[in-house]
Formats: sequence, C-alpha cells, structure tokens
Amino acid sequence: MKRRNFITNTAIGATTAATLAACSPTSPSSTEAGESSLPKIEWRMATSWPLSLDTIYGGAITTCDRIRAMTGGRFDITPYPAGELVGGLEVFDAVQNGAVECGHTAGYYYIGKNPALAFGTSVPFGLTAQQQNAWLYHGGGLEAMRKIYAGFNIINFPAGNTGAQMGGWFKREINTPDDLKGLKMRIPGLGGKVMERLGVNAQSLPGGEIFVALDRGAIDAAEWVGPYDDEKLGLYKAAKFYYYPGWWEPGPTLEVFVNQEMWETLPKEYQEILQTATYEANMNMLAKYDALNGDALQTLQEEHGVQLRQYSEDILKAAQKAAFELYEENASNDATFKEVYEPWKQFRDRISAWNSINDLSIASFIANNK
Repeated sequence: MKRRNFITNTAIGATTAATLAACSPTSPSSTEAGESSLPKIEWRMATSWPLSLDTIYGGAITTCDRIRAMTGGRFDITPYPAGELVGGLEVFDAVQNGAVECGHTAGYYYIGKNPALAFGTSVPFGLTAQQQNAWLYHGGGLEAMRKIYAGFNIINFPAGNTGAQMGGWFKREINTPDDLKGLKMRIPGLGGKVMERLGVNAQSLPGGEIFVALDRGAIDAAEWVGPYDDEKLGLYKAAKFYYYPGWWEPGPTLEVFVNQEMWETLPKEYQEILQTATYEANMNMLAKYDALNGDALQTLQEEHGVQLRQYSEDILKAAQKAAFELYEENASNDATFKEVYEPWKQFRDRISAWNSINDLSIASFIANNK
C-alpha cells in the first residue's frame, strides 16, 4: 500500500472511531441507557410574516424543523405568524424584553432604534444576496451587527434572503423623480428614508396589511418582496404598474433574533445546532425564491394583466445620490453608524469590482444572447 493511501485510510478510520465513540452511551451527551442527557426545552418564535407567505415564513419553519430534527425533539421551537403572539413589527421588542425567546424578522424594520441595523438586512444600492452573505460571514458584517444587537439584549443570526427584490406596485406610471413627489408609499428601512428625500410619504406596514391599504387608497404605492409573494398578497388587484429593480433591497437578509439571556442558558450543543439551522434557512430561502419568482412574474403579466416597468435612469441616479448623501450624514452624526458604514463601503467597492468581472460579464452576455 502506498504511504499516502495508508495515511488517508488511517485518518478515516480514526475519524470513524471518534464519531462512533461520540455516539456511544458513554458520550457526555448520553446516559448509560443511551438516553440523551441534554434537557428538553420548548421555546416560542414570533415572526413578522403572515402564514400565507410560505417562503418567507418558511425561513422560520426551516429553522425550527431542523433544530427539532437534529435534537430528536428535545429542543422544540414553535413559530407563530405575525399577530398571534405580537404584531409583525413588534418582534424586536418582544425578544429584547423576553416576552418570547426568539423571533424571525428583518432588522431594518427597527432603524428607529439604531439606523445601522439596516445594514443587517439591506440598504439602497448596497449588496446583492451573495455579496451580503460574503460580508456577513467573511467580511466582518456579522460581528459588526452583533455588537449593535448586544446593546439590546439580542443575538442575531442570518436566516433567509429573498434575493434582489422588485421595485414596487404603483397605481400610475412613474417616469421622473418629480412623479414621486407626494406619493404615499409603503417602504421600510433606509429605502423609505431615501424615498422621503425624493418627496415620498414613506410608511412602514407589515406584509399582512399592505393589500388593504393599497386597495382602499390609504397608500398610492407599495413594495413587498417579489412576484411569488406579491401575487399571493394579491397586490396586482390593487395596482397594475410593477416596477423594477428594487434598488433599496438588492439582497435583503432576514434574521433570527434570540434573547441574549435565554441564549446563554442553552447547552453548547443546542447553540451550535441553532446556528447550523439558521444557516440552512438562509441558503434555502434564497434558492427557493430564485426557483419560484420567474414563473410567478410570467403569470402576473399573462394572466393578471400586470404592466412591467423599469425605473428610469433619472430616478435611479437621483435615488443613488440621495442614498449616499444620507449615509454620509448619518456617519458624521452617529459613531455607531460610521463604525459599520465605512468598512461596509470598502467591502462593497472591492466586491463590486470583482463581481463586475466574473458575475456581471457572463450574466450580461447570456441575457443578450439567448
């Protein structure tokens, strides 16, 4: 036998033996009878999503199901749709004060507490989904966000991404920046702040309330996620002009919030399992939306008469200018915002330069040569 093969086989054998030993009744996590010595724990997870939106609410379900499966049911988290435990925009407070142990939501809903929370979800003209994951997992993003959340008695975990979103539903066509002035639009996060600078009356509503507000004229326009979810909410029944791109959310991350004190009570094994489950939810949601949105957009156009429109270059340029003016102002007035924003911007510039060479070049060729 060659020495290299002998070493490889020996390593495999050692790993297998270690794995079997860890699973044996004498392992630290088992009793002599083979029963796990880890505690039985039941938690509740509040969410910001209606039950009807199976993909975005699915981020919570995936997380809870995987935790339950990996612990043999000993760590059991039950997810609840918006409104059952707390309102869709009240998840942060509920987790912070311990009314629930954990929640599934979007950090940018809570920029009133700290504007830098928006970076944990998405900011206008920011990172795509893949870039956002790169920043969070390998660019210092998650550490930066956890430093902020720690001040609110919360630890956060990326747990879903919708991919680049659409640019919203409008009751009439929007061709120039002036056409935006005076509109009442449902749009949260820093995207809402940028729209306000363009003359829009921005409002933040949970997903389950958008259709009624748009249909009854309480708002003139609304953004949600993308074709699959927007069709489920019936937004096409209230407005026919569907704009793209969603420049305010090029890659929004959803998060699981865990009350910090409750987190610290968990056995190390359960902490590791929760982190693994949220990672799976983060990857799975993005893949599912990409698989579903194309067909849904075709249905909206062909069966429901939706008129697809692209934002004009003038609107995009005005929005981007307003966005970075906002960031610079926030950075000059808020040390916490500056601490996140400046390294985030450097990361954005570097990864955008790289992706313009690898991703953008091939995507542009394929799109133009079908």
